[in-house]
Amino acid sequence: MKDILINAILFKALGGLGIFLLGMKFMSEGMQAVAGKRLRTLIGAVTNNRFMACAVGTLVTCLVQSSSVTTVMVVGFVNSGFMTLMQAIGVIIGANIGTTITGWILALKIGRYGLPILGISAFVYLFSKNERTRYIAMATVGIGMVFFGLETMAAGFKNTEVKQALTTIFAAMDGATYYGLLKCAAIGCVATMIIQSSSAGLGITLALATSGVIQFETAAGIILGLNIGTTITAFLASLGANTTAKRAAYAHIIFNLIGTIWLLPFFYQYLHLIQTVLHASARLLETFSVTITGDDIATKIALTHTGFNVINTIVFLPLMGILAKIVTRMVPEKEEKETPHLTFLDVRMLDTPAIGIQQSFVEVLQMGEHINKMAGMLKSILTEDEPDEKIIQKVFHREEILDTVQKEIIEFLSHLMSGNIPHDVVDAARMHLRISDEYESISDYIAAILKLNLKLRNANITVSSEGQREIMELHNAVFEYVKTVNEAVAVNNKDVLGEIMTDGDNITQMMKESRSKHLARVESQQVSPLKSLVFTDMLTDYRKIKDHVLNIAEALAGEK
Repeated sequence: MKDILINAILFKALGGLGIFLLGMKFMSEGMQAVAGKRLRTLIGAVTNNRFMACAVGTLVTCLVQSSSVTTVMVVGFVNSGFMTLMQAIGVIIGANIGTTITGWILALKIGRYGLPILGISAFVYLFSKNERTRYIAMATVGIGMVFFGLETMAAGFKNTEVKQALTTIFAAMDGATYYGLLKCAAIGCVATMIIQSSSAGLGITLALATSGVIQFETAAGIILGLNIGTTITAFLASLGANTTAKRAAYAHIIFNLIGTIWLLPFFYQYLHLIQTVLHASARLLETFSVTITGDDIATKIALTHTGFNVINTIVFLPLMGILAKIVTRMVPEKEEKETPHLTFLDVRMLDTPAIGIQQSFVEVLQMGEHINKMAGMLKSILTEDEPDEKIIQKVFHREEILDTVQKEIIEFLSHLMSGNIPHDVVDAARMHLRISDEYESISDYIAAILKLNLKLRNANITVSSEGQREIMELHNAVFEYVKTVNEAVAVNNKDVLGEIMTDGDNITQMMKESRSKHLARVESQQVSPLKSLVFTDMLTDYRKIKDHVLNIAEALAGEK
């Protein structure tokens, strides 16, 4: 008896679960690689329109096959300022619908074909030279592993002695009573918190149900718990994040928790409705010569999971504003200003390179925005007789921030590129690394120009009105140049290089003319040696900023 239990549970059930989980990973990674550009387009299409945000959340989760991945992604984007709280809530609500696609995939009656699908796809993956074909095969390998793993788990549970033992254990939490229902939900919740995958919990539940160990009501109760337990992933992702990211994670918890609690009093009526709908659908499909059984427990579980999340979405969509207000009160604003960083997401986003690359793109855009703000502050300092000391310190502080963000991007993308990722993600990562380095260098030269200006002020030396005018004309031209390339980076405009080269030539000519005029003033002894040295150094720093902008345009164009 003992040997039978070990062979059935440890070897088959545990082995099947491992194959199932690895299959989910392969399926998710393969689909992400194939649909990477579409995923990033979908994410960029998120608006404050709650229906649009919900639709994006549903589609993205269907593609990545994990609501946990989507919610972690959302918390990361909110933390970096790419998404607002209302957008995040919409996407999270949609993710709850998208994750139910896993149940429908598992409900397909193709478990016996899991191993052939796995074998054929593995050969395509191993021997194909086309990258897209390989990743499609990788996703198909994952599908085969999912079905083979589920079949293996169910086979382990179907052993007579094992089935009797497990049936006795689960009889203590029979979902046919409310007390048993709560115990089932608690088991599902705790299990999902431990393994941090509602899909894995759903797979185990289906294996137990299809093998006859648990009844439909018990399985449905466990499904309720899965919906609560899956919120732990977003909560963990929010630790160390900013205030808005914490609010997004709490919104996910409240949505799933309240959505479960309000349904409990009507739960058995809901299950009766599910079975009625399924039987009616079976009769309707028979008229089209399509045969399904209204008593198939896998289909009933999938429909229960989907129906639960669709109903909650319909209920909560009009209440998104109220939910946002609740979490805003729960997590008030901090007095000190928060600085967004990437570090806290580096491990979790490695599992989703197609989405993780979007996160680094957001950070690169923020670096460009920091440069614009630093340029504005520098201009006010250069033009004022008595500049604000706080503004001076802000320029130096932002330069330090860009140093930190660049280091975070390097660390993040280095880990990202160490995995199995498609070429387009590798190319984008390299471009982000190069652009972040150029932005950091530009911030260094802005700080250097400020230091030169402060050097003159400390020596009580003033720049002539003509020299001041030349510096400001150059400043405006250079940072209009920076603005042009920032806009090109935001829309990935690879054709900007021609415009940048023309504008760069004009700026170079402007610098040469300014240098010639300055040398004429030096020859007429209108300028002191220190003033001359500082002025020429400032011209050199503006030229170097122009060179780094050109480098960014070349990176966009794909030039070395």
